[in-house]
Amino acid sequence: MYTPLRPVSFARLCAVAFLLIAMCDLAIDPVAQLQAQAPAQNSQQPDLTAPDSGGPGGDTGVIAVPRKKDTPEEAPPAPAARPEPKIKNPEELGPAVSLRLEVPEVTLDVGVLLEKTHQFVPGLKPANFRVYEDGVEQKVIGFKRVEAPITALMLVEFASNGYWWIKGNDMINAAYAFMQQLRPQDYVALVTYDMRTQIVTDFTQNKGQLVQALNTLQIPGFSETNVFDALYESIDRLERIDGQKYIILIGTGRDTFSKLTFDKILARVKSTHNITIFTISTGGALRAMTEGRGGMEASIRDMDYLQADNEMRTFSSLTGGMSFFPRFAGEMPEIFGDINANIRSKYELVYRPSNSKQDGTYRKLRVALVDDEGNPLKFQDQKHKPLKYDVIARDGYRAKQAVE
Repeated sequence: MYTPLRPVSFARLCAVAFLLIAMCDLAIDPVAQLQAQAPAQNSQQPDLTAPDSGGPGGDTGVIAVPRKKDTPEEAPPAPAARPEPKIKNPEELGPAVSLRLEVPEVTLDVGVLLEKTHQFVPGLKPANFRVYEDGVEQKVIGFKRVEAPITALMLVEFASNGYWWIKGNDMINAAYAFMQQLRPQDYVALVTYDMRTQIVTDFTQNKGQLVQALNTLQIPGFSETNVFDALYESIDRLERIDGQKYIILIGTGRDTFSKLTFDKILARVKSTHNITIFTISTGGALRAMTEGRGGMEASIRDMDYLQADNEMRTFSSLTGGMSFFPRFAGEMPEIFGDINANIRSKYELVYRPSNSKQDGTYRKLRVALVDDEGNPLKFQDQKHKPLKYDVIARDGYRAKQAVE
């Protein structure tokens, strides 16, 4: 049987709904409820108190503006400058060398010889010298007398032209006497000539080497004595060497087969530059024993030797040298003593050039002698006759470069 529903009031429906909701809340899992309540229980209030130095107090919270200090902060220091890299010399060049520029000085060796006797003139004072560089007078700041080293070429006759055992012995004695006068700083070369020239020893400071070379001159191969050709070639070789040079010509002086004539060799000798020729004749004792014996052959031979003597004197006089005609071996030491004194005795002058540029240019030099009043210096002999003299000095020098 059907029973009709009774109407339910609105108020009762609302009560039932609230009851159902409450029951659903009681049915929730208590673990989930505890997890949901944990953040609320563990959460703490953030510390909003700013520290003494200012800034935020923790990872979260309100950001506070930094508090200004009572004293201003110092400016940060400037970054240190980076040192420049140092360039080191390669180890093979050794330690570093500093370079500085100094005022250049020129040292000039001057020889003063009498023209007639070729003797050195001693006793000169600094005021007696005038030095000109490119025509400008220079002030001499240093002066002394020195004995300068020499650069000499011994040109000796080595030919089998009759009585070689006498003439050759004279040549050997003269060469040995000259070597006895040498000093450790001297340079000497040995050249022989007959039909042609031959360099036996090049320039050396070893006296033992020169003695050994002389010992090899035993037996000559030719009888010709081409002294003109030999002297011409020797001058050509020496002119390639800087400074003052000397030729010591030892031989009879006779020329038998040269390609050059006397006029040509005479012109070549006149044009020599910084070369002085000393001549020593050989065979004097033999000539003294055989001169004036009569006969055409003997007369021609005597004329040949007289002509050779005149040529030897000419060669030496044109270049400011000396000629000697010894007859005995005992004269050799004295002869070479005179030669040694004349070619070694020098006056050394030092000056600072007015043109101090170090540009590598060639400077022309000239030396003159004056008296106390500034006039050209004059010499007189015991009879009050004027004596001529020669001033021997280099013609110039080349200035250094700024950096060498």
